Amino acid sequence: MGTVAAHGLRKSFGKVQALDGVTLEVPDGSFFVVLGPSGAGKTTTLRAIAGLERLDAGSVRLDGRDATGDAPAARDLAMVFQSYALYPRHTAYENIASPLRARRRSSSEIAAAVERMSSLLHIERLLQRRPAQLSGGEMQRVALARALVRSPRAFLMDEPLTNLDLKLRVEMRTELTRIHRGLGATFVYVTNDQVEALSMADQVAVLKEGRVQQVGTPAEVYERPANQWVAGFVGSPPISLLACHAEGDRLVGADGWSLPRPRWSTASDGRPLLLGLRAEDLSVERRGDASLPGELYGLEPLGDRTVVDVRVGTQILKVKARPTVTGTPGEPLQVTVDLDRAHLFDAGTGLALPRAGG
Repeated sequence: MGTVAAHGLRKSFGKVQALDGVTLEVPDGSFFVVLGPSGAGKTTTLRAIAGLERLDAGSVRLDGRDATGDAPAARDLAMVFQSYALYPRHTAYENIASPLRARRRSSSEIAAAVERMSSLLHIERLLQRRPAQLSGGEMQRVALARALVRSPRAFLMDEPLTNLDLKLRVEMRTELTRIHRGLGATFVYVTNDQVEALSMADQVAVLKEGRVQQVGTPAEVYERPANQWVAGFVGSPPISLLACHAEGDRLVGADGWSLPRPRWSTASDGRPLLLGLRAEDLSVERRGDASLPGELYGLEPLGDRTVVDVRVGTQILKVKARPTVTGTPGEPLQVTVDLDRAHLFDAGTGLALPRAGG
């Protein structure tokens, strides 16, 4: 088994509250991603689970057993760090073998385990090289092999792809999901990169300022954000937020615009709201019953698509469009809105409004 549970974790550094009641339940065999901006408490959470941080309050349970007071070595967890932390004078083979040698495994066991991991990570040809002879991607693979080789209870990964260039990061995302499927092990992975979280995770926990904002599948976090902050943090381009209120069967904007009230809306009349609209749920190329008048503010050609910036009142909406879209700043545009996919948040609390019937 490889279940990991953190309950009510609290940790402060002087006047800074790094963790403020963090609770996570990581199922056995899952790829669990902890996502958040810098300073959210992601690494501190991981270090608390590993036993590298003394908690002010809270508990850590591993496979159902309270491990809060256990030393790091007794927790049987493997960590992969942002820095590769390879022994510079040792070959890749010796680096990968080091955890097994520390546990006094036989030479034949070590050789078999290193061969298995190097095959899994496609680094057989690198085993006799030292770190100075390896690229960044190759060093990351060796560091992963060293963590994976001893079959621990779970793997804790602290932003392991941050130091790689974009091409290698994309390749390693694919590799990590393949490795996870092959091993069936528990991965707890920390990142500030939403693409990594959405593309690799079974479940995502979103952290902000030491507090868990939402836990769910990538689809749940993206499609049904728990609050305005999660909606703004997850998604690219960022979600557009328009101040408005419900008035009968309409949503009326602070800038004077009006849209049909979504069928699923539960908001009472007059309640201050924020209407959240993602770029893919808007269009400047098709017409519909729900549309907002605006003017072209700018174009962002991205090769496979163009992001159209449209000024609606005092707000700028981001709209995904075909790469062939053109226009002149200032020209009038109508932005068609898919209200079935829109989001409504309470303007005061920022919490998402429940949907009628769901």
